[in-house]
Amino acid sequence: MRVVDAAEAVAGIRSGQQVFLHGGAATPSVLLDALVARAHELSDVKMLHLHCEGPGPHLTQAMAGHFRHRAFFIGKNARAAIEEGRAEYIPVFLSDIPRLFARDVLPLDAAIVNLSPPDAHGYCSLGTSVDIALPAVRHAKTVIAQLNQGMPRTLGDGFVHVDDIDLAIEVNVPPYEHTAPPPGVVERRIGEFVATLVPDGATIQMGIGAIPAAVALGLREKKDLGVHTEMFTDAVVDLVERGVVTGRRKEVNRGKIVSAFAVGTSRLYSFLHDNPEVEMRPSDYTNDSALIRRFHNMVAINSALEIDMTGQVCADSIGTRLYSGVGGQMDFVRGATLAEEGRAIIALPSTAMGGRRSRIVATLTAGAGVVTTRAHVDVVVTEHGIADLRGRSIPQRVRELCAIAAPEFRGDLLEHARKARLI
Repeated sequence: MRVVDAAEAVAGIRSGQQVFLHGGAATPSVLLDALVARAHELSDVKMLHLHCEGPGPHLTQAMAGHFRHRAFFIGKNARAAIEEGRAEYIPVFLSDIPRLFARDVLPLDAAIVNLSPPDAHGYCSLGTSVDIALPAVRHAKTVIAQLNQGMPRTLGDGFVHVDDIDLAIEVNVPPYEHTAPPPGVVERRIGEFVATLVPDGATIQMGIGAIPAAVALGLREKKDLGVHTEMFTDAVVDLVERGVVTGRRKEVNRGKIVSAFAVGTSRLYSFLHDNPEVEMRPSDYTNDSALIRRFHNMVAINSALEIDMTGQVCADSIGTRLYSGVGGQMDFVRGATLAEEGRAIIALPSTAMGGRRSRIVATLTAGAGVVTTRAHVDVVVTEHGIADLRGRSIPQRVRELCAIAAPEFRGDLLEHARKARLI
C-alpha cells in the first residue's frame, strides 16, 4: 500500500474503465470529488455502485459523457440521471451481485472504498457497508482506499488487509447520516398490524423508512427477537437498548445482529464501532435464501410501490419510470416463506399521491416491473388490515386485497375484477 494525496490516488483511472464505488453511508466523498475534478480528462468511465449517500457529483448533467453510472439500485440522487438516459439500471438480486464480479460478467478495473484505519495486524474494516464492497475489493485490478478515522470499525467478514490496497489517502470524515422520517398515523397503524405477525423469538429483516420505524415501535414489547437483514438503521438500536433484540433464539449466528450495510445517524455508527454483537457480512451471505430459510419464525418485512389484485408486487418502478431497485426483496421473500413458520410481509400504505391513487390496483401501471411474483407473495399489510395470500386462489386474493384497500377504491376494484372475470 502506498499513501498518497487524493489527486494521485485517482490519477490512474482511465477513460472507458469500469470502477466500483463504495456506497451507502460509506460513499468515499474525498476520493470521489478528486475523481470528478479530473472529469475533463476522462470519458465513458463506468461507475458501478448501489445507492450512494451525499450529493453524487458524478451524477450531475455536467458529467454526462465523462461518467456513466450503472446502478444496481437507484438512489434519490441518481433518478434524474436514469430518467434522462445519462445512467443505466441493472436489475439484479442483491445476493447475485458478488458472483457477477467473481465471474467477470462485470469486470472491475478499480474499486474505490472507504475504510477504517488499519489495526495492529494491518486489517482495515469496510465499516458501514460490506454488502458488495468486499467482493468488489477481492476482484478489482486496483484498490484505492480512504483510510478514514471517522469510519466505524465493524466486525464480521468485512476486513481488507493493507497488502490488498494499492493506493490510499488518510482522512477523517464521518459516514453520511440519514434520519428516518417520523412515522405518521398510517405508518403506525401498519406497524401495529405487522407486529401481530412477529412472535417472540422471531428473527426479523426490515429496511429503512417510516414504515420500518413504525414496525420497530410496534415491536417494543416483544421478547428475544433476532436480526438477520441486508441493512438496518437506528430503529434496531432502539430495540437492542430496550432488551427486545437479543438474538438468543437464532438458529444461525446466535446472539449476533447480522447485516450487509447500515445507514443512520452518528448514534448508529457509534453502536457499530468495535461491537461484537454486530457482524457485517457480504450480501451473498446475508441474502442467501438457503441460509435465511434456516431461521425458525423468520419474518421478512419489505415494501412496494403497488400491488395488483392477483398479488403481483411492483417495487422498483412507477410504470416505466425506474425508481429504486430489486434489492434483496426476493432473496428474503423466498427465504422467509420457506422457513419453518416463516412469514414474508409486504407492507405499504393503501394510497399514494395524497390519497388520490390506490396502491392496490386492478392492473399494474403499464411498464411496471414485477419484483415479487404472484406465486411468491405471502402476506400483504396496509393500514386497513392484513391479507394472507398463502394458498389463495385468484378470486380469494381479489377479495382479500380489496378488503385492505382504501375504502373509497374498493368498489371500483371489485367492479374491474368482475369485468375481468377474476371473481
